[in-house]
Amino acid sequence: MGTWKIGIIGGSGLYQLDRLENQQWVDVATPWGDPSDALLTGSIAGVECVFLPRHGRGHVLGPSQLNYRANIDAVKRMGVTDVISASAVGSLCEDMTPGDIVVVDQFIDRTFARNTSFFGEGLVAHVSMADPVCPRLSLHVAEAAQAAGANVHRGGTYLAIEGPQFSTRAESLLYQQWGAHVIGMTAMPEAKLAREAELPYALVGMVTDYDCWRQGEAPVEVEAVIAQLAANADKGRALLSHFAASLPSYREPSPIDHVLDAAIVTEAARRDPQLMAKLDAVAGRFC
Repeated sequence: MGTWKIGIIGGSGLYQLDRLENQQWVDVATPWGDPSDALLTGSIAGVECVFLPRHGRGHVLGPSQLNYRANIDAVKRMGVTDVISASAVGSLCEDMTPGDIVVVDQFIDRTFARNTSFFGEGLVAHVSMADPVCPRLSLHVAEAAQAAGANVHRGGTYLAIEGPQFSTRAESLLYQQWGAHVIGMTAMPEAKLAREAELPYALVGMVTDYDCWRQGEAPVEVEAVIAQLAANADKGRALLSHFAASLPSYREPSPIDHVLDAAIVTEAARRDPQLMAKLDAVAGRFC
């Protein structure tokens, strides 16, 4: 596996990639249902890329309506080797200001209404999430963000809430006390599913607001978020161009490529054939 093929999951504000060459929309069927939209294939700086608008073109799906399993299955099915997730986030820190980019390295998951695993009854697997992002991919992303002229924070904890409502002020203050740095609604279970699919994953958090913890700051409103999203999207597209141009020509193997080797615990003779068939893309080596 010496060739890069980058999956880009674009969140709020990043619905299209105008720098993607030889664009072609591809419909992808998965055993888990429909992904958010068709996938846009092409290349940036000679690197093959597959783009998925997380909320669908026109932003038609809320965070709780996203089929996270289908989205990750679809990019894996397209031969993607590594995934970059671009996500709008609110800041829980003074020094992470609107317009900044945070390359997240940890998560706190407070979602509760989503399918969080490809595995289950008939085929049990436990992947480690101690270090939930790929350090190699995150380093490339951070350097590309800096090259794009963004104010970059290398590392930060993302607090994932169910939504679609924004936090109460009491919740926002509590999340600060927990040590979270940014808040959003879509990174979980996306990051968990990417790990189960053996896909190195990096998250680019594009700060739009200060949530509602900050004294003297107006509570977050959609109008202000949308205005900041437009500015952030330009940085996001520039980041991806720098990222693709900076990748080494040969992709060295990653330990994440084979995390399922030590994660599947169900004996081969007892594995559910129907579930194994659904895992043909995610865990094809075992099916």
